Amino acid sequence: MKTMKCVVLALVALGVAFTTGCERHSNKEVFYMISSNMALPYWQTAAKGFNKAAAEYKVTAKVVGPENYDPQAELAELQKAVAAKPGGILISVADVSVLGPAIDSAIGAGVPVITIDSDAVGSKRLFFIGTNNLEAGRMGGHRVVEQLGGSGNVVFFTISGQPNMEERLKGFKDVLDTRPNIHIVDVIDIKSDARTAFDKTQELMTLTGPKKINAFVCLESASGKMVSDAIKRTSATDRVLVAWDVNQDTLDGIKGGTINSTVAQKPFTMGYIGLRSLDEIFHAPPPSLTTDYSQDAFSPFPVFIDTGTSLVDKRNVDAYIASAQAHQ
Repeated sequence: MKTMKCVVLALVALGVAFTTGCERHSNKEVFYMISSNMALPYWQTAAKGFNKAAAEYKVTAKVVGPENYDPQAELAELQKAVAAKPGGILISVADVSVLGPAIDSAIGAGVPVITIDSDAVGSKRLFFIGTNNLEAGRMGGHRVVEQLGGSGNVVFFTISGQPNMEERLKGFKDVLDTRPNIHIVDVIDIKSDARTAFDKTQELMTLTGPKKINAFVCLESASGKMVSDAIKRTSATDRVLVAWDVNQDTLDGIKGGTINSTVAQKPFTMGYIGLRSLDEIFHAPPPSLTTDYSQDAFSPFPVFIDTGTSLVDKRNVDAYIASAQAHQ
């Protein structure tokens, strides 16, 4: 009887050991999300997705990066993250010339890196999760053509050097270049300061006749409201403003009629899928991180995960407002 009791206890102990040892996740597993402009609602939404996936998997998520556009500060955060030897890093690339070599160094050190929102083509990152920015730009370009009736002057607001915005601009140009009566007058680098967009719009609104600006396009999320406010101050109602992303003030502007439309991305989804992808790589690592999987027909990774885009205007803005309120 005593022998049987000892056997039972041993089996119970062994079962506990197997159960504990076979648990997939641990809060000792650490994953980083890194970006610039972390003060923007867009990146706060992406962080929510990243943190939600971490909570579901019971792993540790760390979201870091400068509050404004600062590629060098983002580089410093990336280097600190690599030194901590995390399970993986999800990063939005503010400037590929600054961050590309550091991404390659991270891969060389055995840390998986996936890009999000803004890619680093040519680096050794494993793959990209985000918007098809070229097609999103083309979507916006067709909207501008439709609203202008095929003729007019257009000004863009962007942040120079960011790969995602360069692709968006190219998408717009692909469409607008087919319309000889639509002219791109200027592409203004706001240098991550939305007040620049306000000031420039005020200046541009004074132009009349053949120099009149008929449409304003924002290729990033911060300047939509600023441009809208500058237009409102002139009481003009004949200008087209196409914004980017679904900040609450942008949705309010569409609802109120001061913003014509916006191109909606899915930052929450990017963060959520990003952490899940890093977790999978951590638990089922490839034979090598340094292989160029983009040229491997039997690659375990995609080249690109498109999280989707849509055009928001008065027809569907209420649905986006309701969704934002439900997830506050």
